[in-house]
Amino acid sequence: MKNKEIRPVRVGESPDFDAWFTAFFLKNSLDPFAYPTKVGSKEQIEFMVYPENGERYFPCSDKMFKAIMSRKYPRFLKNRYQQVLNRIMGMIDELIDSEYDNKFLKALIKIKYDDDIQTGLLIPSRLEKKLYKIFLSRTHIENPYSEDKKAVNKKIKDFIDSDTMEKALNQIDDSLQNIKDLSLFEIRGKIKAIEFQRRLTLITQNSLGALKNSDIPSLNKIKKIFKTPIKGDGLLPLMALVKDRKQKILWLADESCEVVIDLTIAKFLADLGHAVIFAVKESPFLKKVCIADTRTDPVLVKILENAHFIYEKTISKNNLVKLLKHDKNIYVVSDGTRESLNLLLVSTTFSRIFKEVDCVISRGKAQKERLIDSHFRFTQNIINISLDKNQLLITYKPKHPGFIKFSHKDLEEKANEIIDQMESAKKKSMTVMFYSGIIGSIPGKIDVAKKIMSTFIDYLHKKSSDLFIINPSFYYEPGMDADDLMYMWEIVQRSSYIDIWRFQTSDDIGKSFSLMNKKVPPEWIGKDSTYSTGCTIEMRIAQDVQKENPEMQLIGPSLDKFMRRNEYGVGSMYDQRLADS
Repeated sequence: MKNKEIRPVRVGESPDFDAWFTAFFLKNSLDPFAYPTKVGSKEQIEFMVYPENGERYFPCSDKMFKAIMSRKYPRFLKNRYQQVLNRIMGMIDELIDSEYDNKFLKALIKIKYDDDIQTGLLIPSRLEKKLYKIFLSRTHIENPYSEDKKAVNKKIKDFIDSDTMEKALNQIDDSLQNIKDLSLFEIRGKIKAIEFQRRLTLITQNSLGALKNSDIPSLNKIKKIFKTPIKGDGLLPLMALVKDRKQKILWLADESCEVVIDLTIAKFLADLGHAVIFAVKESPFLKKVCIADTRTDPVLVKILENAHFIYEKTISKNNLVKLLKHDKNIYVVSDGTRESLNLLLVSTTFSRIFKEVDCVISRGKAQKERLIDSHFRFTQNIINISLDKNQLLITYKPKHPGFIKFSHKDLEEKANEIIDQMESAKKKSMTVMFYSGIIGSIPGKIDVAKKIMSTFIDYLHKKSSDLFIINPSFYYEPGMDADDLMYMWEIVQRSSYIDIWRFQTSDDIGKSFSLMNKKVPPEWIGKDSTYSTGCTIEMRIAQDVQKENPEMQLIGPSLDKFMRRNEYGVGSMYDQRLADS
Protein backbone atom coordinates (compact mmCIF):
# COMPACT_ATOMS: atom_id res chain seq x y z
CA MET A 1 0.00 0.00 0.00
CA LYS A 2 1.56 3.30 -1.09
CA ASN A 3 1.18 6.52 0.86
CA LYS A 4 2.05 9.79 -0.88
CA GLU A 5 1.03 12.17 1.90
CA ILE A 6 4.60 13.05 2.81
CA ARG A 7 8.10 12.59 1.51
CA PRO A 8 10.65 11.06 3.88
CA VAL A 9 12.08 13.61 6.31
CA ARG A 10 15.61 14.67 5.39
CA VAL A 11 17.58 16.06 8.31
CA GLY A 12 20.60 18.26 7.59
CA GLU A 13 19.18 20.28 4.71
CA SER A 14 17.56 23.13 6.66
CA PRO A 15 18.65 24.23 10.17
CA ASP A 16 15.30 25.93 10.71
CA PHE A 17 13.31 22.82 9.79
CA ASP A 18 15.64 20.57 11.78
CA ALA A 19 15.16 22.74 14.88
CA TRP A 20 11.36 22.53 14.54
CA PHE A 21 11.62 18.78 13.93
CA THR A 22 13.74 18.37 17.10
CA ALA A 23 11.36 20.60 19.05
CA PHE A 24 8.51 18.32 17.91
CA PHE A 25 10.13 15.33 19.64
CA LEU A 26 11.04 17.35 22.72
CA LYS A 27 7.55 18.82 23.12
CA ASN A 28 6.04 15.35 22.88
CA SER A 29 8.61 13.92 25.33
CA LEU A 30 9.74 11.49 22.64
CA ASP A 31 13.38 12.46 22.25
CA PRO A 32 15.62 9.49 23.18
CA PHE A 33 18.48 11.79 24.22
CA ALA A 34 16.29 13.81 26.59
CA TYR A 35 14.33 10.78 27.88
CA PRO A 36 16.70 7.80 27.44
CA THR A 37 14.97 5.60 30.03
CA LYS A 38 11.51 6.08 28.54
CA VAL A 39 11.97 6.35 24.79
CA GLY A 40 13.10 3.27 22.88
CA SER A 41 16.59 3.25 21.41
CA LYS A 42 17.10 3.37 17.65
CA GLU A 43 17.87 -0.37 17.70
CA GLN A 44 14.69 -1.19 19.62
CA ILE A 45 12.54 0.86 17.22
CA GLU A 46 14.12 -1.04 14.32
CA PHE A 47 12.66 -4.26 15.74
CA MET A 48 9.35 -2.83 14.52
CA VAL A 49 10.00 -0.02 12.02
CA TYR A 50 12.23 -0.71 9.03
CA PRO A 51 14.90 2.00 8.79
CA GLU A 52 15.17 3.78 5.45
CA ASN A 53 17.72 6.45 4.64
CA GLY A 54 18.31 7.15 8.31
CA GLU A 55 14.82 8.59 8.73
CA ARG A 56 13.52 9.09 12.26
CA TYR A 57 10.21 7.43 13.15
CA PHE A 58 7.33 9.50 14.50
CA PRO A 59 4.15 7.97 16.02
CA CYS A 60 1.38 9.69 14.08
CA SER A 61 -0.15 9.64 10.62
CA ASP A 62 1.52 11.46 7.75
CA LYS A 63 -1.43 13.85 7.63
CA MET A 64 -0.99 14.78 11.30
CA PHE A 65 2.77 15.14 10.96
CA LYS A 66 2.37 17.37 7.91
CA ALA A 67 -0.11 19.56 9.80
CA ILE A 68 2.26 19.97 12.75
CA MET A 69 5.37 20.60 10.65
CA SER A 70 3.58 23.19 8.51
CA ARG A 71 3.61 25.63 11.47
CA LYS A 72 0.33 27.03 10.12
CA TYR A 73 -1.80 25.48 12.88
CA PRO A 74 -4.39 24.25 10.34
CA ARG A 75 -8.05 23.63 11.12
CA PHE A 76 -7.48 19.86 11.01
CA LEU A 77 -5.05 20.07 13.95
CA LYS A 78 -7.26 22.46 15.91
CA ASN A 79 -10.25 20.13 15.48
CA ARG A 80 -8.27 17.16 16.75
CA TYR A 81 -7.17 19.12 19.80
CA GLN A 82 -10.77 20.15 20.43
CA GLN A 83 -11.92 16.52 20.20
CA VAL A 84 -9.41 15.61 22.91
CA LEU A 85 -10.64 18.41 25.14
CA ASN A 86 -14.26 17.39 24.58
CA ARG A 87 -13.52 13.79 25.61
CA ILE A 88 -11.77 14.82 28.82
CA MET A 89 -14.49 17.35 29.70
CA GLY A 90 -17.14 14.72 28.97
CA MET A 91 -15.37 12.30 31.31
CA ILE A 92 -15.40 14.94 34.07
CA ASP A 93 -19.14 15.53 33.60
CA GLU A 94 -19.77 11.80 33.59
CA LEU A 95 -17.74 10.88 36.67
CA ILE A 96 -17.49 13.94 38.93
CA ASP A 97 -20.75 14.81 40.73
CA SER A 98 -19.46 17.51 43.07
CA GLU A 99 -20.16 20.92 41.53
CA TYR A 100 -16.99 22.44 42.99
CA ASP A 101 -14.74 19.54 41.94
CA ASN A 102 -16.34 19.47 38.50
CA LYS A 103 -15.72 23.16 37.86
CA PHE A 104 -12.25 23.05 39.41
CA LEU A 105 -11.14 20.15 37.23
CA LYS A 106 -12.56 21.71 34.07
CA ALA A 107 -10.80 24.99 34.79
CA LEU A 108 -7.52 23.19 35.52
CA ILE A 109 -7.74 21.07 32.40
CA LYS A 110 -8.56 24.13 30.26
CA ILE A 111 -5.57 26.06 31.63
CA LYS A 112 -3.25 23.15 30.89
CA TYR A 113 -4.88 22.61 27.51
CA ASP A 114 -4.45 26.23 26.41
CA ASP A 115 -0.82 26.17 27.49
CA ASP A 116 0.01 22.88 25.77
CA ILE A 117 -1.49 23.68 22.37
CA GLN A 118 0.07 27.12 21.92
CA THR A 119 2.88 25.98 19.62
CA GLY A 120 0.86 23.36 17.75
CA LEU A 121 3.72 20.89 18.28
CA LEU A 122 1.83 18.32 20.36
CA ILE A 123 0.47 15.16 18.79
CA PRO A 124 -3.20 15.08 19.91
CA SER A 125 -2.82 11.63 21.48
CA ARG A 126 0.08 12.92 23.60
CA LEU A 127 -2.09 15.87 24.67
CA GLU A 128 -4.83 13.43 25.63
CA LYS A 129 -2.44 11.41 27.78
CA LYS A 130 -1.26 14.57 29.56
CA LEU A 131 -4.79 15.75 30.35
CA TYR A 132 -5.92 12.27 31.34
CA LYS A 133 -3.01 11.99 33.82
CA ILE A 134 -4.10 15.28 35.41
CA PHE A 135 -7.60 13.86 35.86
CA LEU A 136 -6.24 10.69 37.47
CA SER A 137 -3.84 12.50 39.79
CA ARG A 138 -6.50 14.93 41.04
CA THR A 139 -9.33 12.39 41.47
CA HIS A 140 -7.34 9.26 42.46
CA ILE A 141 -9.71 7.21 40.30
CA GLU A 142 -7.57 4.32 39.04
CA ASN A 143 -9.79 2.98 36.26
CA PRO A 144 -12.49 5.58 35.50
CA TYR A 145 -14.55 3.50 33.09
CA SER A 146 -14.09 0.14 34.80
CA GLU A 147 -17.78 -0.48 35.51
CA ASP A 148 -18.88 0.75 32.08
CA LYS A 149 -16.40 -1.58 30.41
CA LYS A 150 -17.62 -4.51 32.50
CA ALA A 151 -21.26 -3.80 31.62
CA VAL A 152 -20.56 -3.60 27.88
CA ASN A 153 -18.45 -6.75 27.92
CA LYS A 154 -21.16 -8.69 29.75
CA LYS A 155 -23.80 -7.55 27.28
CA ILE A 156 -21.68 -8.54 24.29
CA LYS A 157 -20.70 -11.86 25.90
CA ASP A 158 -24.38 -12.68 26.48
CA PHE A 159 -24.99 -11.88 22.82
CA ILE A 160 -22.09 -14.07 21.63
CA ASP A 161 -23.09 -17.00 23.89
CA SER A 162 -26.79 -16.88 23.06
CA ASP A 163 -28.60 -19.81 21.47
CA THR A 164 -29.70 -17.49 18.67
CA MET A 165 -26.09 -16.66 17.83
CA GLU A 166 -25.11 -20.32 17.93
CA LYS A 167 -27.97 -21.17 15.60
CA ALA A 168 -27.10 -18.33 13.22
CA LEU A 169 -23.41 -19.28 13.08
CA ASN A 170 -24.27 -22.87 12.19
CA GLN A 171 -26.93 -22.24 9.56
CA ILE A 172 -25.79 -23.03 6.05
CA ASP A 173 -28.34 -21.01 4.04
CA ASP A 174 -26.78 -20.25 0.65
CA SER A 175 -23.19 -20.20 1.93
CA LEU A 176 -22.22 -23.60 0.53
CA GLN A 177 -22.88 -23.78 -3.16
CA ASN A 178 -21.16 -25.62 -5.99
CA ILE A 179 -19.46 -28.06 -3.64
CA LYS A 180 -20.20 -31.18 -5.67
CA ASP A 181 -16.65 -31.37 -7.02
CA LEU A 182 -14.91 -30.42 -3.75
CA SER A 183 -13.10 -32.87 -1.50
CA LEU A 184 -14.01 -33.22 2.17
CA PHE A 185 -10.80 -31.38 3.02
CA GLU A 186 -11.77 -28.48 0.77
CA ILE A 187 -15.29 -28.39 2.18
CA ARG A 188 -13.95 -28.27 5.72
CA GLY A 189 -11.70 -25.37 4.72
CA LYS A 190 -14.62 -23.56 3.15
CA ILE A 191 -16.72 -24.03 6.30
CA LYS A 192 -13.93 -22.58 8.45
CA ALA A 193 -13.62 -19.59 6.12
CA ILE A 194 -17.38 -18.97 6.29
CA GLU A 195 -17.39 -19.08 10.09
CA PHE A 196 -14.33 -16.84 10.31
CA GLN A 197 -15.87 -14.20 8.05
CA ARG A 198 -19.14 -14.34 9.97
CA ARG A 199 -17.29 -13.76 13.22
CA LEU A 200 -15.47 -10.81 11.66
CA THR A 201 -18.76 -9.10 10.80
CA LEU A 202 -19.73 -9.20 14.48
CA ILE A 203 -17.14 -6.48 15.04
CA THR A 204 -19.83 -4.05 13.87
CA GLN A 205 -21.70 -4.88 17.11
CA ASN A 206 -18.83 -3.81 19.35
CA SER A 207 -20.66 -0.98 21.07
CA LEU A 208 -23.57 -0.14 23.31
CA GLY A 209 -25.11 1.62 20.34
CA ALA A 210 -25.29 -1.65 18.45
CA LEU A 211 -26.80 -3.42 21.46
CA LYS A 212 -29.02 -0.68 22.86
CA ASN A 213 -31.25 -2.90 24.91
CA SER A 214 -30.78 -6.16 26.69
CA ASP A 215 -32.65 -8.12 24.02
CA ILE A 216 -30.58 -10.50 21.92
CA PRO A 217 -30.95 -9.65 18.21
CA SER A 218 -33.26 -11.93 16.29
CA LEU A 219 -32.02 -14.71 14.02
CA ASN A 220 -32.82 -12.64 10.94
CA LYS A 221 -31.03 -9.62 12.36
CA ILE A 222 -27.90 -11.68 13.03
CA LYS A 223 -28.04 -13.11 9.49
CA LYS A 224 -28.20 -9.54 8.24
CA ILE A 225 -25.11 -8.71 10.30
CA PHE A 226 -23.30 -11.62 8.63
CA LYS A 227 -23.86 -9.91 5.28
CA THR A 228 -22.14 -6.71 6.40
CA PRO A 229 -20.08 -5.36 3.47
CA ILE A 230 -16.32 -5.77 3.88
CA LYS A 231 -14.07 -3.49 1.88
CA GLY A 232 -10.35 -2.86 1.68
CA ASP A 233 -7.33 -4.80 0.46
CA GLY A 234 -6.80 -6.69 3.72
CA LEU A 235 -9.54 -9.32 3.59
CA LEU A 236 -7.57 -11.81 1.47
CA PRO A 237 -4.42 -11.70 3.67
CA LEU A 238 -6.63 -12.04 6.74
CA MET A 239 -8.63 -14.94 5.33
CA ALA A 240 -5.37 -16.65 4.33
CA LEU A 241 -4.79 -17.28 8.05
CA VAL A 242 -7.59 -19.85 7.92
CA LYS A 243 -5.51 -22.00 5.58
CA ASP A 244 -1.98 -21.13 6.74
CA ARG A 245 0.10 -23.41 8.90
CA LYS A 246 0.78 -22.27 12.44
CA GLN A 247 1.50 -18.57 12.56
CA LYS A 248 2.45 -16.32 15.46
CA ILE A 249 0.01 -13.41 15.42
CA LEU A 250 0.28 -10.21 17.45
CA TRP A 251 -3.23 -8.80 18.00
CA LEU A 252 -3.26 -5.14 19.04
CA ALA A 253 -6.43 -4.61 21.06
CA ASP A 254 -8.12 -1.22 21.13
CA GLU A 255 -11.35 -0.19 22.85
CA SER A 256 -12.56 -2.37 25.72
CA CYS A 257 -16.01 -2.73 24.18
CA GLU A 258 -14.36 -4.53 21.25
CA VAL A 259 -12.34 -6.99 23.29
CA VAL A 260 -14.94 -9.76 23.72
CA ILE A 261 -15.57 -10.19 20.00
CA ASP A 262 -11.86 -9.72 19.29
CA LEU A 263 -11.08 -12.54 21.70
CA THR A 264 -13.65 -14.86 20.11
CA ILE A 265 -11.92 -14.28 16.76
CA ALA A 266 -8.50 -14.77 18.38
CA LYS A 267 -9.73 -18.00 19.96
CA PHE A 268 -11.01 -19.19 16.59
CA LEU A 269 -7.54 -18.60 15.12
CA ALA A 270 -5.95 -20.33 18.11
CA ASP A 271 -8.20 -23.35 17.60
CA LEU A 272 -6.82 -23.55 14.05
CA GLY A 273 -3.35 -23.94 15.57
CA HIS A 274 -2.11 -20.35 15.49
CA ALA A 275 -0.49 -18.66 18.49
CA VAL A 276 -2.18 -15.33 19.21
CA ILE A 277 -0.46 -12.79 21.43
CA PHE A 278 -3.12 -10.35 22.60
CA ALA A 279 -1.62 -6.94 23.44
CA VAL A 280 -3.42 -4.56 25.82
CA LYS A 281 -2.53 -1.36 27.66
CA GLU A 282 -0.27 -1.43 30.70
CA SER A 283 -2.54 0.91 32.69
CA PRO A 284 -6.12 2.18 32.33
CA PHE A 285 -6.54 4.75 29.57
CA LEU A 286 -10.09 5.95 28.87
CA LYS A 287 -12.05 2.97 27.54
CA LYS A 288 -9.15 1.04 26.08
CA VAL A 289 -8.66 -2.48 27.41
CA CYS A 290 -5.79 -2.79 29.90
CA ILE A 291 -4.10 -5.45 32.02
CA ALA A 292 -6.21 -4.46 35.03
CA ASP A 293 -9.39 -5.25 33.06
CA THR A 294 -8.15 -8.78 32.38
CA ARG A 295 -7.84 -9.33 36.15
CA THR A 296 -11.00 -7.60 37.42
CA ASP A 297 -13.64 -8.04 34.70
CA PRO A 298 -15.37 -11.41 35.33
CA VAL A 299 -16.10 -11.80 31.62
CA LEU A 300 -12.46 -11.35 30.60
CA VAL A 301 -11.19 -13.44 33.52
CA LYS A 302 -13.32 -16.34 32.29
CA ILE A 303 -12.40 -15.94 28.61
CA LEU A 304 -8.68 -15.76 29.43
CA GLU A 305 -8.58 -18.43 32.16
CA ASN A 306 -6.38 -20.69 30.01
CA ALA A 307 -4.28 -17.92 28.46
CA HIS A 308 -0.62 -17.41 29.34
CA PHE A 309 0.19 -13.93 30.66
CA ILE A 310 3.59 -12.48 29.82
CA TYR A 311 4.52 -10.11 32.64
CA GLU A 312 8.25 -9.62 31.95
CA LYS A 313 8.99 -6.15 30.56
CA THR A 314 12.43 -7.03 29.16
CA ILE A 315 12.15 -10.67 28.09
CA SER A 316 15.10 -12.09 26.13
CA LYS A 317 14.79 -13.75 22.75
CA ASN A 318 15.73 -17.13 24.26
CA ASN A 319 13.01 -16.94 26.88
CA LEU A 320 10.45 -15.62 24.40
CA VAL A 321 11.11 -18.47 21.97
CA LYS A 322 10.83 -21.00 24.78
CA LEU A 323 7.59 -19.38 25.94
CA LEU A 324 5.99 -19.45 22.49
CA LYS A 325 6.88 -23.13 22.15
CA HIS A 326 4.48 -23.98 24.98
CA ASP A 327 1.20 -25.71 24.23
CA LYS A 328 -0.69 -22.48 24.96
CA ASN A 329 -2.27 -20.79 21.95
CA ILE A 330 -3.40 -17.51 23.49
CA TYR A 331 -1.03 -15.16 25.28
CA VAL A 332 -1.69 -11.79 26.88
CA VAL A 333 0.92 -9.05 27.09
CA SER A 334 0.98 -5.36 27.92
CA ASP A 335 2.43 -2.97 25.34
CA GLY A 336 3.95 -1.06 28.25
CA THR A 337 2.05 2.20 27.66
CA ARG A 338 -0.98 4.19 28.74
CA GLU A 339 -1.94 5.92 25.49
CA SER A 340 -2.82 5.27 21.87
CA LEU A 341 -0.34 3.02 20.05
CA ASN A 342 3.12 4.59 20.35
CA LEU A 343 5.97 2.39 19.17
CA LEU A 344 8.54 4.81 20.63
CA LEU A 345 7.39 4.03 24.17
CA VAL A 346 6.45 0.34 24.11
CA SER A 347 8.25 -2.17 26.32
CA THR A 348 11.25 -4.23 25.27
CA THR A 349 9.09 -7.35 25.48
CA PHE A 350 6.48 -5.89 23.13
CA SER A 351 9.20 -4.84 20.67
CA ARG A 352 10.70 -8.34 20.64
CA ILE A 353 7.28 -9.94 20.17
CA PHE A 354 6.58 -7.57 17.27
CA LYS A 355 9.79 -8.70 15.61
CA GLU A 356 9.30 -12.42 16.28
CA VAL A 357 5.70 -12.85 15.10
CA ASP A 358 4.57 -13.59 11.54
CA CYS A 359 1.76 -11.06 11.33
CA VAL A 360 0.30 -8.08 13.22
CA ILE A 361 -3.45 -7.52 13.38
CA SER A 362 -4.31 -4.01 14.56
CA ARG A 363 -7.73 -2.70 15.56
CA GLY A 364 -9.42 0.63 15.12
CA LYS A 365 -8.99 3.88 13.21
CA ALA A 366 -6.34 5.33 15.52
CA GLN A 367 -4.05 2.35 14.88
CA LYS A 368 -4.85 2.51 11.17
CA GLU A 369 -3.63 6.10 11.09
CA ARG A 370 -0.29 5.14 12.63
CA LEU A 371 0.35 1.84 10.89
CA ILE A 372 -1.43 2.01 7.53
CA ASP A 373 -1.86 5.74 6.85
CA SER A 374 1.85 6.36 7.25
CA HIS A 375 4.70 6.16 4.78
CA PHE A 376 6.75 4.17 7.29
CA ARG A 377 7.20 0.48 6.56
CA PHE A 378 7.40 -2.18 9.24
CA THR A 379 9.13 -5.46 9.95
CA GLN A 380 5.85 -7.38 9.84
CA ASN A 381 2.80 -7.59 7.61
CA ILE A 382 0.15 -5.32 9.11
CA ILE A 383 -3.60 -5.96 8.84
CA ASN A 384 -5.95 -3.34 10.26
CA ILE A 385 -9.60 -4.00 11.06
CA SER A 386 -11.74 -0.93 11.65
CA LEU A 387 -15.24 0.37 11.05
CA ASP A 388 -16.19 2.74 8.25
CA LYS A 389 -19.74 3.79 9.03
CA ASN A 390 -21.69 0.51 8.92
CA GLN A 391 -19.06 -1.36 6.96
CA LEU A 392 -15.96 -3.28 7.89
CA LEU A 393 -12.75 -1.82 6.50
CA ILE A 394 -9.82 -4.24 6.41
CA THR A 395 -6.57 -2.78 5.12
CA TYR A 396 -3.14 -4.28 4.59
CA LYS A 397 0.45 -3.09 4.51
CA PRO A 398 3.09 -5.72 3.64
CA LYS A 399 6.35 -5.74 5.58
CA HIS A 400 9.32 -4.02 4.02
CA PRO A 401 10.88 -6.34 1.42
CA GLY A 402 14.35 -5.53 2.74
CA PHE A 403 13.66 -6.83 6.24
CA ILE A 404 15.63 -9.97 7.06
CA LYS A 405 14.22 -12.17 9.77
CA PHE A 406 15.90 -15.17 11.30
CA SER A 407 13.28 -17.40 12.83
CA HIS A 408 14.22 -19.64 15.74
CA LYS A 409 14.06 -22.55 13.28
CA ASP A 410 16.55 -20.80 10.98
CA LEU A 411 18.90 -20.22 13.90
CA GLU A 412 18.50 -23.78 15.18
CA GLU A 413 19.38 -25.12 11.72
CA LYS A 414 22.50 -22.94 11.59
CA ALA A 415 23.45 -24.11 15.09
CA ASN A 416 22.97 -27.75 14.12
CA GLU A 417 25.19 -27.30 11.05
CA ILE A 418 27.98 -26.05 13.32
CA ILE A 419 27.38 -28.91 15.75
CA ASP A 420 27.69 -31.38 12.85
CA GLN A 421 31.10 -29.87 12.04
CA MET A 422 32.15 -30.23 15.69
CA GLU A 423 30.98 -33.84 15.77
CA SER A 424 32.87 -34.59 12.56
CA ALA A 425 36.04 -33.03 14.02
CA LYS A 426 35.69 -35.14 17.17
CA LYS A 427 35.41 -38.29 15.07
CA LYS A 428 38.76 -37.34 13.51
CA SER A 429 40.24 -37.14 17.04
CA MET A 430 40.58 -33.38 16.77
CA THR A 431 40.35 -31.05 19.76
CA VAL A 432 37.37 -28.71 19.54
CA MET A 433 37.85 -25.15 20.77
CA PHE A 434 35.27 -22.41 21.04
CA TYR A 435 36.73 -18.91 20.97
CA SER A 436 34.71 -16.16 22.68
CA GLY A 437 35.79 -12.60 22.06
CA ILE A 438 34.75 -9.03 21.44
CA ILE A 439 32.63 -8.56 18.31
CA GLY A 440 30.27 -5.65 18.84
CA SER A 441 31.12 -4.40 22.32
CA ILE A 442 32.94 -1.36 20.96
CA PRO A 443 30.25 0.51 18.97
CA GLY A 444 31.18 1.01 15.31
CA LYS A 445 34.17 -1.36 15.42
CA ILE A 446 32.60 -4.68 14.38
CA ASP A 447 34.77 -5.10 11.25
CA VAL A 448 37.95 -4.41 13.24
CA ALA A 449 36.84 -6.85 15.97
CA LYS A 450 36.23 -9.60 13.40
CA LYS A 451 39.67 -9.02 11.88
CA ILE A 452 41.34 -9.19 15.32
CA MET A 453 39.57 -12.46 16.14
CA SER A 454 40.26 -14.11 12.77
CA THR A 455 43.93 -13.10 12.83
CA PHE A 456 44.48 -14.65 16.26
CA ILE A 457 42.56 -17.83 15.40
CA ASP A 458 44.70 -18.23 12.25
CA TYR A 459 47.74 -17.89 14.50
CA LEU A 460 46.43 -20.64 16.81
CA HIS A 461 45.79 -22.92 13.84
CA LYS A 462 49.35 -22.47 12.56
CA LYS A 463 50.97 -23.28 15.90
CA SER A 464 48.67 -26.23 16.79
CA SER A 465 47.84 -29.50 15.09
CA ASP A 466 44.51 -31.31 15.04
CA LEU A 467 42.70 -28.27 16.45
CA PHE A 468 39.19 -27.34 15.25
CA ILE A 469 38.40 -23.78 16.31
CA ILE A 470 34.97 -22.20 16.05
CA ASN A 471 35.35 -18.59 14.97
CA PRO A 472 32.05 -16.81 15.83
CA SER A 473 32.87 -13.87 13.55
CA PHE A 474 32.53 -16.16 10.50
CA TYR A 475 28.88 -16.84 11.21
CA TYR A 476 27.50 -13.31 11.46
CA GLU A 477 25.02 -12.50 8.67
CA PRO A 478 23.34 -9.18 7.79
CA GLY A 479 20.08 -8.86 9.69
CA MET A 480 21.31 -10.74 12.77
CA ASP A 481 21.18 -8.90 16.06
CA ALA A 482 22.68 -9.85 19.41
CA ASP A 483 19.55 -11.81 20.39
CA ASP A 484 19.81 -13.96 17.26
CA LEU A 485 23.50 -14.67 17.79
CA MET A 486 23.15 -15.54 21.48
CA TYR A 487 20.24 -17.87 20.75
CA MET A 488 22.23 -19.70 18.06
CA TRP A 489 25.48 -19.88 20.02
CA GLU A 490 23.89 -21.16 23.21
CA ILE A 491 22.61 -24.19 21.30
CA VAL A 492 26.13 -24.82 19.99
CA GLN A 493 27.78 -24.23 23.33
CA ARG A 494 25.53 -26.65 25.20
CA SER A 495 26.11 -29.42 22.65
CA SER A 496 28.81 -31.08 24.87
CA TYR A 497 31.37 -31.18 22.01
CA ILE A 498 33.61 -28.36 23.28
CA ASP A 499 36.98 -29.50 24.72
CA ILE A 500 38.49 -26.04 25.25
CA TRP A 501 36.55 -22.83 25.68
CA ARG A 502 38.94 -19.92 25.26
CA PHE A 503 37.94 -16.38 26.22
CA GLN A 504 39.84 -13.55 24.54
CA THR A 505 42.55 -11.84 26.62
CA SER A 506 44.24 -8.46 26.16
CA ASP A 507 47.38 -10.40 25.16
CA ASP A 508 45.39 -12.10 22.38
CA ILE A 509 44.34 -8.68 21.07
CA GLY A 510 47.89 -7.34 21.33
CA LYS A 511 49.22 -10.38 19.45
CA SER A 512 46.67 -9.86 16.65
CA PHE A 513 47.74 -6.27 16.07
CA SER A 514 51.38 -7.38 16.16
CA LEU A 515 50.64 -10.02 13.51
CA MET A 516 48.97 -7.28 11.41
CA ASN A 517 52.08 -5.09 11.92
CA LYS A 518 49.99 -2.43 13.65
CA LYS A 519 50.10 -0.68 16.98
CA VAL A 520 47.19 -1.29 19.34
CA PRO A 521 44.71 1.63 18.92
CA PRO A 522 43.64 3.49 22.10
CA GLU A 523 40.13 2.01 22.12
CA TRP A 524 41.58 -1.52 22.18
CA ILE A 525 44.26 -1.05 24.84
CA GLY A 526 43.52 -3.22 27.88
CA LYS A 527 40.37 -4.67 26.36
CA ASP A 528 39.54 -8.36 26.74
CA SER A 529 36.47 -10.61 26.77
CA THR A 530 35.36 -9.21 30.15
CA TYR A 531 34.48 -6.02 28.24
CA SER A 532 32.01 -7.94 26.10
CA THR A 533 28.37 -8.38 27.09
CA GLY A 534 28.12 -11.54 24.98
CA CYS A 535 31.25 -13.04 26.55
CA THR A 536 29.92 -12.27 30.03
CA ILE A 537 26.72 -14.13 29.23
CA GLU A 538 28.76 -16.93 27.64
CA MET A 539 30.92 -17.26 30.74
CA ARG A 540 27.77 -18.02 32.73
CA ILE A 541 26.86 -20.64 30.14
CA ALA A 542 30.41 -22.02 30.23
CA GLN A 543 30.13 -22.53 33.97
CA ASP A 544 26.92 -24.50 33.48
CA VAL A 545 28.49 -26.57 30.70
CA GLN A 546 31.57 -27.32 32.83
CA LYS A 547 29.36 -28.71 35.57
CA GLU A 548 28.01 -31.21 33.03
CA ASN A 549 31.41 -31.76 31.46
CA PRO A 550 34.15 -31.25 34.12
CA GLU A 551 36.86 -32.15 31.59
CA MET A 552 36.15 -29.07 29.49
CA GLN A 553 39.01 -26.57 29.91
CA LEU A 554 38.35 -22.85 30.41
CA ILE A 555 41.10 -20.44 29.32
CA GLY A 556 40.99 -16.66 29.65
CA PRO A 557 40.56 -13.84 32.18
CA SER A 558 39.67 -14.86 35.72
CA LEU A 559 36.01 -15.40 36.48
CA ASP A 560 35.78 -12.54 38.98
CA LYS A 561 36.54 -10.01 36.21
CA PHE A 562 33.36 -10.89 34.30
CA MET A 563 31.31 -8.39 36.25
CA ARG A 564 31.19 -5.14 34.30
CA ARG A 565 28.64 -6.12 31.65
CA ASN A 566 25.10 -7.36 32.14
CA GLU A 567 22.57 -7.23 29.29
CA TYR A 568 22.62 -6.05 25.70
CA GLY A 569 21.06 -2.74 24.85
CA VAL A 570 17.91 -3.83 23.00
CA GLY A 571 18.85 -4.88 19.47
CA SER A 572 22.47 -3.79 20.03
CA MET A 573 25.75 -5.64 19.95
CA TYR A 574 26.95 -3.76 23.04
CA ASP A 575 25.90 -3.36 26.66
CA GLN A 576 22.97 -1.17 27.66
CA ARG A 577 25.31 0.83 29.91
CA LEU A 578 27.35 1.82 26.85
CA ALA A 579 24.17 2.87 25.06
CA ASP A 580 23.25 5.09 28.02
CA SER A 581 26.68 6.66 28.39
